[in-house]
Parts: sequence; C-alpha cells; structure tokens
Amino acid sequence: MKVLITDKINESAGKILEGAAEAVFLPTMSEEELCEKIGEYDGLMVRSQTKVTKKIIEAAKKLKIIGRAGVGVDNIDVEAATQKGILVVNSPDGNTNAAAEHTIALMLAMARNIPTAAISTKSGNWERSKFTGVEVYGKTLGVIGFGKIGSHVAKVAIALGMNVIVCDPYTTEQTVEKAGARYIKSLDDFWGQCDFITIHVPKTRETAYLINKNTLNRMKKGVRIINCARGGIIDEAALKEALESGQVASAAIDVYENEPDMAKCPLCSCEANIVLTPHLGASTKEAQLNVAIDVAEQIRDVLIGGSAKAAVNIPALKPSVLEPVKDYMQIAENIGGLAFQLSEGNLKSIDIAVKGTLADLDISPLEIAVLKGIFSSINEGVNYVNAPIIAKTRGINVITSKTQKDCTYIGSITVKLITDKEEQTVTGALIAEHMPRIVAINEHKMSIEPDEHILVIPHENKPGMIAKVATVIGKDNVNISRMHVAKNTNDDPISIMLINTDSKVEQETLKEISEIDGIQDAKYIHLNA
Repeated sequence: MKVLITDKINESAGKILEGAAEAVFLPTMSEEELCEKIGEYDGLMVRSQTKVTKKIIEAAKKLKIIGRAGVGVDNIDVEAATQKGILVVNSPDGNTNAAAEHTIALMLAMARNIPTAAISTKSGNWERSKFTGVEVYGKTLGVIGFGKIGSHVAKVAIALGMNVIVCDPYTTEQTVEKAGARYIKSLDDFWGQCDFITIHVPKTRETAYLINKNTLNRMKKGVRIINCARGGIIDEAALKEALESGQVASAAIDVYENEPDMAKCPLCSCEANIVLTPHLGASTKEAQLNVAIDVAEQIRDVLIGGSAKAAVNIPALKPSVLEPVKDYMQIAENIGGLAFQLSEGNLKSIDIAVKGTLADLDISPLEIAVLKGIFSSINEGVNYVNAPIIAKTRGINVITSKTQKDCTYIGSITVKLITDKEEQTVTGALIAEHMPRIVAINEHKMSIEPDEHILVIPHENKPGMIAKVATVIGKDNVNISRMHVAKNTNDDPISIMLINTDSKVEQETLKEISEIDGIQDAKYIHLNA
C-alpha cells in the first residue's frame, strides 16, 4: 500500500507509516496534477494548502482514507469522500495550544499596536504618542465557538483579567459557567456586549459570512475582532469598510477567503489599524510535529484494519464509542446480511432493537454495522463510511430501540426488515466471550455460528428430510461442516434446517433441494464472517 503525503508535513509521518504502507512525499499539487497521481494511492495526507475536491476523489481508485494534519477539513469534500466510502480523519487536539496562543498574541499585538510600532521604530522613528494602545484588563471578550481552542482562549483571557462571554449552540450554559465565563444563548444578544470578539468555529453553510455588514453594524462601536479560525467566516470587504469608518477599531486576521492569493484580499489595502498574518495559527514546531504524528498514526491504524480516533465522517466509530460494543460489531453485520438475503421485495424500513447490557451503551456503531451487512449483500464497496449514506439516499427509515427486559443473553441485537412484501427478523447474541451466534430467525430459536456459507431451508417437520438434503449437497461435492434444525416456537409444522458448508452452494443445487417433497424455498446465504 502507498500513502501520498503533501503540503510540507513533518517527515515523522513517513516513519510512523513504515510497515503499513510506503510513504511518498510530494509538493503541493494542483487539482489536475493530483487527479493524475491519486489513483495509485491507498491513503492521502494533507494540510490546508491542498484542496481535495470531488474531482480528485472521483479519480481515486484505491483511496481508503484522507488525513488532514490539522483541525479543520473545509479543504476536503467530505460529502464526496463519504459517498465513495473514504474515511476522513483530522487532528482536533494537535494544534490546540498553538492556535490559542496565536489568538492571544494577535489580540495583544492589535490592542498595543505592536506591528506598526515595530516598523516605525526600526525605521529610526520615536512615535510613542502615535501608538497609544488599550488594555485588555477589564474588557469583555466575546468568544464564538467553545470547542478546544475557544475554551483555551477563554481560560487565558480570564487569567488576563478579561470578562468572557460565550455564544455556541453546541455547548451548555453549565460548561461555560464552569470555565468562569458567561453563556449568551443568541448572537442577537451577543454582538453589542463585546469589546473584543474572537472566532473559533469551522466554516459551514451556517457560519459563512457570519460577520457581515449587518452584524458589524450591530456591534459596539470601536470593537476589535480576531479571526484565527477559517477564511470566509468574515466578509472581508465589509470588515474593511467598518475599519475605515471606525465602527471597528482594529482587527487581527490570520485566515482569508482566497488564501494564499492575497491579491484578492481587500484587507491588504486597508489603511486602518489591522494586523495580518499568513495562516500561522498552527505554525509552531510542536504543533506541526503533533498533527503529523496524530494523523499518520490514524492512517496507519486504518490501513492495517484498525479504527481512527478522530473520524470526521463516521464519529460513531471513534474508539471511545466503539470500544464498549466492539465484540458485537461482527454479529450485527452478519444478522443484517442474513435478514436481507432472506427477504423478498423492496426494503422499506429497518428496525434495530438491543437488549440486556447493550441498552446502557451508545449503539450507533452497531447500527452502522447492520447497515453495512445489509447493503454489502447487493453493492460492492460498501463499508462503515458509506453504508448510512446508502440507506439515506434510498429513503429507508432506520429505527432503533433499547430495553433491558426479557433478555436471555448478556446482550442481544434484533434486526427486523420490512419490505413491500413481508417482514424478516433475525437475532444475534454473544453466548460467551468471543462466541457470537445467530439465535433466532423469526419464530425459530437456534444457535448457529455466522459462517461464510449458510443454507437456510424451511421444511415440513417429518422424518427423512435431513438425509434427502444431505444427499443432494453431497452429490454436488459440497461438504457440510455443521447443521442445526430449529422448530417454530408456536408449534408450527414448518421447521428450519440451517447448514454451514465449506463452499458456495450453486443455484442448480438450491433448485434441486427446493424440489424435494416437503421443502419450501431453500436459500443460500453468503456472509462476511
């Protein structure tokens, strides 16, 4: 396997990948250049310079994972990657300190006019009165986004004696107050209270141009703004106008809408008090090393069959969520595949129910495993990444439920598939550690191993049935490894014969079995066991 590493990522990434894949370091490339090369790689590792577009992703023939050595992934078309089953990971913690420190540095440099004062002094001037600044002590800092970086900035600002208010719909008032800040629920109530505003959110449809002409005019006159998050969150033309009018006293900007093409940035020609740096938020030796190590380790682990700790497009499979239910993942996938292959008609909805100790856990990984089992039966290239997307695009309703009652096993999973013709229900469980079993099909109780090749044969419960079936299978040179007969719990005369075989059973053999008197529709099931 091969991993392409670009955008001047620390060479330690290549050493970490040794043994799992060959690391190839190349300079930042254009979309066309990357499209020509990406087809031969299993992994791609980038920073912010490379734009991993839909066109590049479509050109990737072997790509399994894209790693962003940093926090944001706005330079990666995550939706296109997800639809193609490519995992996207990042390093949410690797540059936290660096980005937070740069935010504070820009705020202080802006408040004390340090960049312009330094240029003036180096030119031989002595202009103390020209560069009189403002103190941050006692001022109100508004923090938009209270994740790892935003909360770190708030902590330092409080230590500097600032009053901190926070607006973030994804955190709670209790979390903010515990950090010593004050929670503001709505941006409508936020803008007018701030002497300084700092931004720490990703660029999304909701945050694009969050700071614009309208919101700038609603801020306190003389506000100071810092952005070390993402370009495009601030309308640069509107900010320039606000700076020149005095509505905004000064700004400190590290990220830009069209970087690195600064010729397109209107702030470069702004004569008002503004500090500009070239996306240095994560540019420390320590941060570059941390993110390179973090993402390289995730790429290595995924390529050798492990999991990623910072999966962007399948957060349900992060180790903290996956670990408690990992022993049930394979049986969840198997019962999904079995239920689907038993079903007739067009799939309409999927009911997933767990019992026992599983009811206390986050079962989102098991939902994904069930979907993978179902759709792997009809599509190639289905994996944990794109299985939920397939269900969504097909308009299939997925319902989950939990209960601790009436569970024969420590934990069990039941999948019920509803089609336009029928319902099929399959239950799986662990009967002991590392012993997954299929324990029920509809009303039939059983205990069979989820092997790769299984025959499911409904039949009348009368003598000679097993011998007749075994004769047909043996004649076609298919070996039976195990078999089980399950009676219906409601005294129905129809039982189910379940046979594990060592190889695939051909359609001609199934037809011959189904023609035996007393045999109903025999089915061959193939599982990724």
